[in-house]
Formats: sequence, structure tokens, C-alpha cells
Amino acid sequence: MQPFKPKVKALHPILAKKMQTTLYKYHLTTVCEAASCPNRAECYARESATFMILGDICTRACTFCNITTGHGMDVDGSEAYRLAEAIADLELKYVVITSVDRDDLKDYGAGHFAECVAAIKAKSPHIKIELLTPDFRFHIPSLDTIIASDVYKLAHNQETVRRLSKSVRPQSDYDRSLRVLEYYAKHTRLRIKSSLMVGLGESEKELRETMQDLLDVGVSELTIGQYLQPTPKHHAVEKYYLPEFFEMMKKEAYKMGFRAVASGVLVRSSYFAEELGK
Repeated sequence: MQPFKPKVKALHPILAKKMQTTLYKYHLTTVCEAASCPNRAECYARESATFMILGDICTRACTFCNITTGHGMDVDGSEAYRLAEAIADLELKYVVITSVDRDDLKDYGAGHFAECVAAIKAKSPHIKIELLTPDFRFHIPSLDTIIASDVYKLAHNQETVRRLSKSVRPQSDYDRSLRVLEYYAKHTRLRIKSSLMVGLGESEKELRETMQDLLDVGVSELTIGQYLQPTPKHHAVEKYYLPEFFEMMKKEAYKMGFRAVASGVLVRSSYFAEELGK
């Protein structure tokens, strides 16, 4: 397979405005806005967005993330319908759906993911849907619910290396994330994707070890990007890597056996999701 090269389009303010207007009309949240993604203007202009369901309050408190922490919001029964309508209005061909962690829910939100997928498919039957899921605390019935939904790709972010995982994701677990990815890989024929941030204090050796861990559990697609501290209260940036580093890691990841890799300073987990792995 040829190395992944994003097909960058010129920014189009009319398309970006259409995306923002539609999101407002249907009262939808994108992780693009909630997490202050640096690529959101470009993605809106390409009529691409990562929708965040189940509210914008997370029950976990990761030290890298700019999403508000607190008690989860009531599940909105109309969200699946509104999401499907918005996606149809925007005539999207590929969509990524993610969520905050919902440890307060019995199924951790998996059933709502499935409802959203079903509603989108009913309105836009030919669309490709990528789910970027939480770990659901490795609750097997929840993972099976996700697997049973009609999706194109499954993703769960490893985020960082083993040594830093507990400080960066204090309520998550490095090995639990690997088990989730492995379960997806073993029980589906879908492409499995994960993401890593760099600049948190990891060594290159640790980064390579984590990449190998991901390969070993069946991950075939990988994104690598520079961590950017959203506020002074968040985990500090320990190192800013040069673009050459990301190019080197991309080449190494392909040599290791990954099928598709996006690696760059501003690359995020859903970066050119519609193109990665084509």
C-alpha cells in the first residue's frame, strides 16, 4: 500500500459556515470544538467533522483533555434523530462518531452509539461510519453492542506510552485499552485504528514499544500527533517535535507493519479519517 498522503483542499468559507450553521440548527456537539482541535476550520471546509454524542461533560478527568469533567448529562433520546438529519443535510459520505466517557451509565453509552448508527444508516444508507469509542471499562456486552452495529471502522485511542498512562489518563488503563482494541480486532473483520500523542515526556524507545503493542493486538491504522497543552492547568508539553520526527515515525510505522499511518504536528485521531486506509 502507498503511504497515506492527505488530499488537502483549499479552505472554503461557505462550506465551513454551512457546517457550523447545521451543527447549531440541530444542537449537535463536535469534538472539534469541545477539544479545541487545531484542524477544525480545515475539516469544516472539507465538510468533515467528528460528532460527539452523549453530551459534552466527561465522567473522567484526563490531564491532556479540554473537555469538561463532571456528572454525565441525561441521555437525549432525540440525539440520534438530530444527528441523522444533520448528516443527511450535509450530504456527508464519511462520518466519525465519538463520545465522552460515560461511566455513570449501565452500558457506558454503547446502546446510544448503536442507536445513532442505526438512525444515520436509515437516513443515509451508503454512508461510511467510523466509531471512536471509549473503553467501556472492557464491559463485554457493551463491546458486543458496538461490534453488532453497522459500521465501517472501529477506533479507540491508546493516547500515550505505558509509563505515562496513569498520570495522563488516571481513570483509564493502558492494558485495558489494549484489550478493547484486541477484542475489536478478534471479533470483527473491520479495520482497527488507534492514536498516540507525543510531547508528554515519552522516549522514542517507549513510543516504538507502544506502537508494537498496538500492532500485536491487531491495530492496523495509526495516527501520531504533537500534544498541545489546552490550558495552563493541563499536562505540560515536555517536548515539541520537529516535522522531520513525524515523517521518520510514519516511515518506521509502515516498516513495522501498520497498514495506514498519519503522522504530523497537527495530526489528531480523526485527521483525514475519510482518506486514511483507502
